[in-house]
Amino acid sequence: MARAPFTLAGCDVKPGQRQEIDFPVAKLYTHTQLHMPVEVVHGRKDGPVLLVCGGIHGDEINGVEIVRRLMRSKAINSIRGTLIAVPVVNVFGFLQQTRYLPDRRDLNRCFPGSESGSLGGRIAALLREEMVDRATHIIDLHTGAIHRTNLPQIRAQLSPGSETEQMADAFGAPVVLNAELREGSLRHYAQNRGIPVLTYEAGEALRFDEWAIAPGVRGVLRVMRRLGMLAGEQRRRRPAPAEIANGSSWARAPIDGILRPKVRLGARVAKGELLGKVADPFGNDEGEVRAVADGIVIGMSRLPLANEGEALFHIARFDAIEEAETAIESFHSSLEPLPDSPY
Repeated sequence: MARAPFTLAGCDVKPGQRQEIDFPVAKLYTHTQLHMPVEVVHGRKDGPVLLVCGGIHGDEINGVEIVRRLMRSKAINSIRGTLIAVPVVNVFGFLQQTRYLPDRRDLNRCFPGSESGSLGGRIAALLREEMVDRATHIIDLHTGAIHRTNLPQIRAQLSPGSETEQMADAFGAPVVLNAELREGSLRHYAQNRGIPVLTYEAGEALRFDEWAIAPGVRGVLRVMRRLGMLAGEQRRRRPAPAEIANGSSWARAPIDGILRPKVRLGARVAKGELLGKVADPFGNDEGEVRAVADGIVIGMSRLPLANEGEALFHIARFDAIEEAETAIESFHSSLEPLPDSPY
């Protein structure tokens, strides 16, 4: 028996077809309709419904490029199940090159949303009703905030043997952070409905980071293979298995001043190790930033200017730190541009 069409925003995508859909979100002041770009690939055979979305924060553009390259991959031309690809969820923020919506709300704190609520609540409700509630699995693509960069990592709520854990293992990021759910986030809403969700964090806002983009594309394809949506095995050598961090903490600026970092992203550090120094412009008043625990630097500030108390270095803690260091070294050595990469 043939599959039924997949209907989104009044458009029917028949089995074996793919279609771009302009999903109406809201109107600008000028009465111009604003659309969320969506592409649906509806396979001929039954299978999972995977939602891959980027740009929930409008300035996090690595995810936009990951989705573009994913949709250009020949591998997805004959899939089982259905792929819903949304490169830019927060189209308002994307246009203004900002993380937030026009009312300064964070869209990733607005779920499940409300049709009569704030702008963020209404957009969240639309996404929830039309896509999230129909998905069986979700990959949500993010980067660090403005002037902050993240080592490629998966954040997920893990339990032994769960489908979420299997997806995280398949993705192939060097670090998996067993992260608590934040109320109002897409991950919080979907996970509480029993939908496995991975959040991929990599790179910096408003920047294309090839070392974050190419592994993101490969990671999504690996997950699709693990879910049975794609035939065949992964041809490329995958990095060493990811290590699961059992917690993380930030090292903060002890004083106001200019930061001179002493470690790089991905570095292994020991508790009390010097991470950087913050000093006034003349260097007369100087404070040291030291690691608060043994671990790996998975995130750091890229802006030298720091206020007292500002988070500067994100340290993930591991039970087996040597294995984590090996996984990161393996990840870096495996980086090769994809054929579609301009770099």
